[in-house]
Amino acid sequence: MSDLKKDEKDPGLCGNERIEAAIAGLQQETSQEHLAHTLTVIRQRMREGGQLIIAVEPPAGDGGLRIQAVQTEDGRNWWTVFTGFDEELKGSDSVKSTFLTDMRQVFSQAVRTEEIEGIILNPWNRTLMLDKTLLRVILGEM
Repeated sequence: MSDLKKDEKDPGLCGNERIEAAIAGLQQETSQEHLAHTLTVIRQRMREGGQLIIAVEPPAGDGGLRIQAVQTEDGRNWWTVFTGFDEELKGSDSVKSTFLTDMRQVFSQAVRTEEIEGIILNPWNRTLMLDKTLLRVILGEM
């Protein structure tokens, strides 16, 4: 089964290709207008009940799952999330386990989690780093 078919079978991921297209446009021409458009597309998907794939760490001694974080060169930690299975599989060597999560829920949790700077959406390809300020904009808190 192709990765595209996996995405099509999960209704929560249908429509996330609009996010990928908006990020691609932002990568081609970085501007405040393109950023605003991309954030608007993400907000629309969130309001539609869209989901993301989130990478998790294997359970530790406490048995709980922790969201996988990556550390950037500046030493800051970011959660990694994906718009679809094809994006997640591009870095399959480093992602061990994933599950689907509601966009609003993961964005809200990221804003409240002190140990991270924000979320990296699609860290392997159609990448967008959403710091807490941008997440608050998407959530309508600013």
